[in-house]
Amino acid sequence: MKPRIVAVLNQKGGVGKTTTCVNLAHALAKLGKPVTVIDLDPQHHLAVALGEVAVDRSGIDAVMLGERSLQEQMLSVRPCLSLVVAGPRLQAIEQLSEGGSHRGDLLRRGLAACPWLDQAVVLIDCPPSSGILVANALFAVDELLVPMTSDFMALQGLSHLMGTLKKFEQVLAKNYRTTLVMSRYISNRRLSEDVLTTIKKYFPNQVLRTLIRETALLAECPSFGKTIFEYRPGCRSAQDFASLAVDFIEGRVM
Repeated sequence: MKPRIVAVLNQKGGVGKTTTCVNLAHALAKLGKPVTVIDLDPQHHLAVALGEVAVDRSGIDAVMLGERSLQEQMLSVRPCLSLVVAGPRLQAIEQLSEGGSHRGDLLRRGLAACPWLDQAVVLIDCPPSSGILVANALFAVDELLVPMTSDFMALQGLSHLMGTLKKFEQVLAKNYRTTLVMSRYISNRRLSEDVLTTIKKYFPNQVLRTLIRETALLAECPSFGKTIFEYRPGCRSAQDFASLAVDFIEGRVM
């Protein structure tokens, strides 16, 4: 059975996108859901956060260039959790000028050729941009997870992203299933509450129920190649992501 293939996407940087992707993936894996994470960002942050620092290892770049299958590129990094690294040529794919519209279909073709076996979820960590790599993700998926921070600049970025999505929906004749997750939430700040209220108004039944509260621990654990469940098991951030995983599976929203 085909897994849920989800692009973790926000064109604005600093919204906790990779943090959300890696810790949600591990939370799902700890629930026994076989998960594959794909690092579609040439900066390799997702792979580093999982302790994979060999930046010269080929990954999704070779899949998109038609040289390797996705299954060949999967690395088992935790129980029930596989990683496909970015690879050293991913930046070159972002800068491709030849191939026309086929440049945007490279990832979809690589995913379509994979037998998947028992995978339940595939999370694609996208770069904070609107270039060819993000276009490939939007061609390849029907479902999006958008991490948001609780500030008004993030609201402006969300407006720009939704405009981009509408254009893709028109061209591809599809409707993305889009959910939002509030990351880096500061619960004692009035602005956070105001932004959350605004988001719920404009995106009813699309915001996952659990708020990922801002802590220094989430910023620290990638430097050790650990998820929050390994770095500080039992802390409130680990509890937040464990709850978010259930939201994701069961569709629990605000």
